[in-house]
Amino acid sequence: MSNTEKPKLSKRDNIIQAVKFALFSASAGLIQLGSFSLLDLATGWSYWPKYLLALTLSVLYNFTLNRRFTFKSANNVPLAMLLVALYYAVFTPLSTWWGDALDKIGWNEYLILALTMLANFVTEFLYQRFVVFGKSINTNDLAKKEQMKNKAADEDAANN
Repeated sequence: MSNTEKPKLSKRDNIIQAVKFALFSASAGLIQLGSFSLLDLATGWSYWPKYLLALTLSVLYNFTLNRRFTFKSANNVPLAMLLVALYYAVFTPLSTWWGDALDKIGWNEYLILALTMLANFVTEFLYQRFVVFGKSINTNDLAKKEQMKNKAADEDAANN
């Protein structure tokens, strides 16, 4: 498949992608929650610097795993990272603003973080699936190996 050709994914492929994204996002969420909690315990920082550092760690981890294993993309890494950075150029200021505003009116920091992480999960999946990796899904070496394996299995089934 060329990089300009739109990927053809079955319903099963889409479900598998969504499940992988959810699992990697959950593990990234643990990284974000863990680093936020450590910063909360170890520093006297307000909400927003703890959030920004924890979010950055989570994003780097999540991008790397989803590019390789969920979307199996061989696209240009700097370009993909730039597109993700553009998403976060919008999401981060907004989420930092609403998180800080809710913190100042007395909302629990962990409730704010959980709601923000949920909003991030949904919007980032859609953005990565259709914008960042939309035309390069299943183009990396893992996808090519799977395609060869499936082709060989189909040929074996046809010969038997």
